[in-house]
Amino acid sequence: MDSETKRYRTGDREVVLDITRDCAEWVAERGDGLLHVFVPHATAGIAILETGAGSDDDLLAALGDLLPADDRWRHRHGSRGHGRSHVMPALVPPYATVPVLGGRLALGTWQSVCLVDLNVDNPDREVRLSFLRSV
Repeated sequence: MDSETKRYRTGDREVVLDITRDCAEWVAERGDGLLHVFVPHATAGIAILETGAGSDDDLLAALGDLLPADDRWRHRHGSRGHGRSHVMPALVPPYATVPVLGGRLALGTWQSVCLVDLNVDNPDREVRLSFLRSV
């Protein structure tokens, strides 16, 4: 298995960051297999969704409705509502697996691989890409 860590700066705002291009470049020329994308953080997730047509903003709005940034959370260190960031990975898991065929991601036409980060207290993220070659 091949594996590499990529670093991203998500800043001080909630974000759905499209990392599809990095994933596609990383698997190019690797043949057939599986790409596993994993974010080793307790407050971030990986989602596969359409971006650029409003779905990324809709996801943030839906997470805001489900997990409001208020004082209801028992986990209270960090900014107001920080505890919701620790609950989010139960809804947007910290991983996704994508088939790779002929060195190309086998995503649907409008699908993108995205890093989802609600944690405004930690602007630096790592994403581990791992490739399991088919035999």
